[in-house]
Amino acid sequence: MSGGYGFLMSFLVKGGREAALAVAGRLNLFHRATSLGGVESLVEHRYTIEPHTGIPESLLRISIGIEDVEDLIADLTQALQG
Repeated sequence: MSGGYGFLMSFLVKGGREAALAVAGRLNLFHRATSLGGVESLVEHRYTIEPHTGIPESLLRISIGIEDVEDLIADLTQALQG
């Protein structure tokens, strides 16, 4: 990430809260964290932390770190395919 910032995005997982938690649990390269933006790739299920805010139960937020992009894509793919 020389001279720039990592990527941050949110997405909804089909199947609701339990499906989103299952996807997060199957990730191998993304570490669970409540703070995003480090050099490692992170995943957060914000609803678990702040359910009163109106955040959808199936929303996952990820930040991309310095790992190889192909490895991260493969990890996300396997987690989403379950």
